[in-house]
Amino acid sequence: MLNLRKVSPLGLVVLLLAGCRQDMHDQPRFKPFAKNDYYADLRSARPLIDGTVARGQLHEDTYLYTGMVGDSIAPGDYMPFPVTEEILDRGRMRFNIYCAPCHSRLGDGNGIVPAHGFPRKPPSYHIERLRKAPLGYLYGVITHGFGIMPDYSAQISPQDRWAIVAYIRALQLSQNAATADISPTQPMPSLMPQLRGVPGSGATLPEIVRQSARTADRESK
Repeated sequence: MLNLRKVSPLGLVVLLLAGCRQDMHDQPRFKPFAKNDYYADLRSARPLIDGTVARGQLHEDTYLYTGMVGDSIAPGDYMPFPVTEEILDRGRMRFNIYCAPCHSRLGDGNGIVPAHGFPRKPPSYHIERLRKAPLGYLYGVITHGFGIMPDYSAQISPQDRWAIVAYIRALQLSQNAATADISPTQPMPSLMPQLRGVPGSGATLPEIVRQSARTADRESK
């Protein structure tokens, strides 16, 4: 066994340097967009193999990601997943962030952006054409934009786009519902929402106790 005490300092330096290799630092590589004579097209950056799918981008559910039925260009008129209270809450939150500045929180097109001089006011969601529009059409407008409205595909995930669509339809029903549309078990007029803790101050939103939570509280008592 090598006794390091008998090795001179110079010899120790030589041993250490012998163990240092630059293979990992100076390994062969292609510089981006550089010319490379190895390939016939002289490109170092190679095209993707046919059928390559990036991780997380395997969009097997076509309707979820396009809003179109099958291979057609016809928008569907159904949700790709069940609409729950949580989905509507998520849609309301995303709608208030991305849509309400132009469309207003009521969806009537009187948002703060057109109120401050934007040249074109968006249409109201409550006109007959948009009340009858398929759900897939509304999803497509969010995904691809329409007119001077830009697309929001980069800002809003597909699941959140559908949540917004569900909330828009709820807004439309809230402004155009008939008495016959109300469930017989729904009290008229509707009960005031119960708040948990102190009401919102304007800077914070009030926390509303959900109906299911109120029922559970009554049963526990």
